[in-house]
Amino acid sequence: MHSSQQSCPFCAGSMITDPQFFVGRREELDFITSRLVNTQPTSINVVGERRIGKSSLLYHFFQTYEQRVQGAGKNPGNYVVVYLSLQAAQCRQETSFYQAVAQALINRPVVQGNPALATPLQAGTLDRNGFSTAIEEWQAQNVLPVLCLDKFEELLGKPDQFTDEFYDNLRSLMDRNALMLVIASYRNLDVYKRKYRFLSSFFNLGQVLPVAGITEIEATDLIRLPENKIPGATAALSSERQQLGLAWGGRHPLLLQLAGLWLWEAQKQNRPDEWARQKFELEAQRVPHSGVTMRRLSRPMRLLLWLPMKLGRMARFVGDKLDDTSNLIAGTVILIVAILVTLKIVPFEELLQRIKDALGG
Repeated sequence: MHSSQQSCPFCAGSMITDPQFFVGRREELDFITSRLVNTQPTSINVVGERRIGKSSLLYHFFQTYEQRVQGAGKNPGNYVVVYLSLQAAQCRQETSFYQAVAQALINRPVVQGNPALATPLQAGTLDRNGFSTAIEEWQAQNVLPVLCLDKFEELLGKPDQFTDEFYDNLRSLMDRNALMLVIASYRNLDVYKRKYRFLSSFFNLGQVLPVAGITEIEATDLIRLPENKIPGATAALSSERQQLGLAWGGRHPLLLQLAGLWLWEAQKQNRPDEWARQKFELEAQRVPHSGVTMRRLSRPMRLLLWLPMKLGRMARFVGDKLDDTSNLIAGTVILIVAILVTLKIVPFEELLQRIKDALGG
């Protein structure tokens, strides 16, 4: 059963803020929760390509952390989690960053009702020392502030405003278990450390949480929205269109949302599936690494681009975490050398040396 009269449950292009329509990421949410409730909280770098769902993940954790902490057997009152997008205008300078963090913390009801937490954050203009002092007073109250910082590249791209000393101070608070960060970025922080020539140990941050596609079960749950999310609700799409949505979107959350959106529009307007497919592919081309643009290429050309990229990414996993351009170069070298070995032109020992040279370069 499905209903063409219900509102569209698919959200394509913006952060999901309604927890009723957030689907999946159970492993990622459990990962963040476990690092939060450890005896020594561990900060996390959430890494994933653009539009893969990092913002929605951080925001949903912010919305649901109290239930998750309680489910882990801990007292939610010992934690205050806030979400902050660093694209906001008030985060362009160091002091304004501290003010934005302080205001986000003060806005939480548990802080408003506790002067011992609110007062240290209201001491006029917060500078680096003032912010550290306030956080240390929270630690004396046995309360851990957890900052979910989205779009962290916005800070990293301003090394004249956010210096090594700024990052050193954050690292000091983290090392003393007075502060936990959950940072979302496109690449691992050590990539930015090299790019902007930072020296701070901050960039050896806790643990990395890679965010990619969702699981097959989660993808099925998403395309069946709002079923299982709203009591008594049925899937917005027919069974046939659910299967189309899964075929088009795969396990990429945004592509699934786009597929669901246009299939729902086609269902509502009594249009053919081909109309929905064209609309979907037009928008899906703007999704990074979605594969839609690559599908338009010939099969040999797709293989020529895809295989070196995959090999290069394997090299990054083993070695130096190269960027995509380097992935393509390293992967191409590996592929060519492998072909030479297969044709018995290059000995296997030389293959290993060539791969080592590619990764070292």
